[in-house]
Amino acid sequence: MDIKGKTILITGGGSGIGLESAKQFLDEGAKVIITGRNQAKLEAAKKLLPSITIIKSDVENQEDAISLFDHVVSLGGIDILYNNAGVGSPALNLGIANDQILNNAIYEMNVNYFGVIRLNNLFIEMLKSRKEAAIINTTSILSIVPALEEPTYAATKTALSFYTRTLRKNLEILGSNVKVFELLPPLVATEMTANRNDKKMTPEQLVKTLILGIKKDKFTIRAGDAKLLYMVNRFFPQLAFNLVNPKKIYASLKQ
Repeated sequence: MDIKGKTILITGGGSGIGLESAKQFLDEGAKVIITGRNQAKLEAAKKLLPSITIIKSDVENQEDAISLFDHVVSLGGIDILYNNAGVGSPALNLGIANDQILNNAIYEMNVNYFGVIRLNNLFIEMLKSRKEAAIINTTSILSIVPALEEPTYAATKTALSFYTRTLRKNLEILGSNVKVFELLPPLVATEMTANRNDKKMTPEQLVKTLILGIKKDKFTIRAGDAKLLYMVNRFFPQLAFNLVNPKKIYASLKQ
């Protein structure tokens, strides 16, 4: 897929992977619109990248999503929708009764899964009308193997992974020219993972991998350790589970 000259909308674009994506898509000759719910972060991104367009919007909110769509229409529309926004909650042991478990699950599912479907439903006809268009969904290495520390997050990303694959096939059956990419990052160095001491991929490396995959029409893009874990899980699922869930985390879940 050719990126130059395309207009891309990036959700969660005010920081982390989204902001780095804005930088690199601009470098590739794309026009970039970013959205997020934190106005201060959006304005900081605008100062860093003056040519981007910023729109405050929360993917969890239906009214915000409709307002975002109307704003994008007024700007001339988009060719690529990058569903990058995502949230995670603190680790909880699912084997212990805790109302927060359900609250976390509802919050994460609303943003990480339903938020993607909400925007895709709004923008799909616009994208189908373009000569060449794409949807990019960010899932996770945890859609391959679940993490005890991030159970609901892993569940939302697994749901999104299945949805992404079926969306791709549905559009193929319809003869649509909309390409559907799935990005599976490993642990990435962002605000969400600031307290983690594990090995992390930089947002710069991740987005380079994403853009290379898009250019090659590689629809499933496993970045960094996600490639290795995918292969290990195919042949040694217990080993893959242990790699994601070392015994050192067990004690923290009992607290």
